[in-house]
Amino acid sequence: MAYSIEPIGIIHSPYKEKFAVPRQPGLVPSANCEIVLQGLANSLEAVRSIEQFSHVWLLFLFDQNLEAGWRPTVRPPRLGGNERIGVFASRATFRPNGIGMSAVKLKGVRHHNGQVIIDIGGADLVDGTPIIDIKPYIPYSDSLPDALGGFASEQPPTLIVEFSLNAQQQLSGKKADYHRAVITEVLAQDPRPAYKKGKSDNKTYAVNLFDFNVQFTVSEPVITVISIDTINQ
Repeated sequence: MAYSIEPIGIIHSPYKEKFAVPRQPGLVPSANCEIVLQGLANSLEAVRSIEQFSHVWLLFLFDQNLEAGWRPTVRPPRLGGNERIGVFASRATFRPNGIGMSAVKLKGVRHHNGQVIIDIGGADLVDGTPIIDIKPYIPYSDSLPDALGGFASEQPPTLIVEFSLNAQQQLSGKKADYHRAVITEVLAQDPRPAYKKGKSDNKTYAVNLFDFNVQFTVSEPVITVISIDTINQ
């Protein structure tokens, strides 16, 4: 039996592409995102009392991966990208139904010209990702202090992020501090492929964040941002 799912909203985030998106929610706490509700869900009635909760669960579609299908096994970056495990023992984006879930901080709800917008923080979703449901995070049932985290029991180590003089000069304006904080937290997670880590790496990488193309190099344990160019819209 087949079922259909209709998105209830779209998220807008700093992450314009899959590369460098945090691998879990909360790893880039400075990142502000917003969910624009749509259709029948675009109603103040639908979000009544949601601000009683500090966090919410987002259920969403890995829409950029759906056409690629899925396989029973995957190679998680946390295991070096070489060891295979079952897809249901992972949070891989290539899944049977392409559904993901993230616990995020709820920052508020806005209503402007008939549009309901939910402000959240710390999300790990690509800009434009379809949201299929929102549920309140319930601490007494959702937080399980004695749970085992398997191969992902601890937060991955982070690298030191430095900005070249050129990159510092390119960051300007009222949001410069905010942009710098998000770029720092994103790159500190080391978004490179797992097989690149722990090895000499002379490559220059680039990632689109906000309206910027951020170029950086890596010499572990330091990532150096060498340029932050505005992308022509």
